[in-house]
Amino acid sequence: MERNVSHAVHDILETIERLQGKMAGKTFIDFENEWELKFIVQRGIEIISEASRRIPDEMKASRPDIEWRSIATIGNFIRHEYHTISDKVIWDVVQVDLPALKVAIEAIDAALSDKKE
Repeated sequence: MERNVSHAVHDILETIERLQGKMAGKTFIDFENEWELKFIVQRGIEIISEASRRIPDEMKASRPDIEWRSIATIGNFIRHEYHTISDKVIWDVVQVDLPALKVAIEAIDAALSDKKE
């Protein structure tokens, strides 16, 4: 089944919400010491990265505050350079970048909903 923009947007939102739920109340020390949590978070970031590639450039342009290219490339970095990635980098993505991305994706989702009506 072909995945459309709406699917990609919903995949990103769902993944961010699930990651935020998993990370709620966690400290950086918790994150560093929980292999399973790191694995879940890295996989979630890969999903977000891949789904972001399905959002058209004109929609991304409506949110120039988001580093779309970095989002698209971090998935490749995790997949291919997994052995060198810093826990701090992943932690910062979750704590700093995902909340801002969630706001941007919610705005894109709202715009898509408006087009359907």
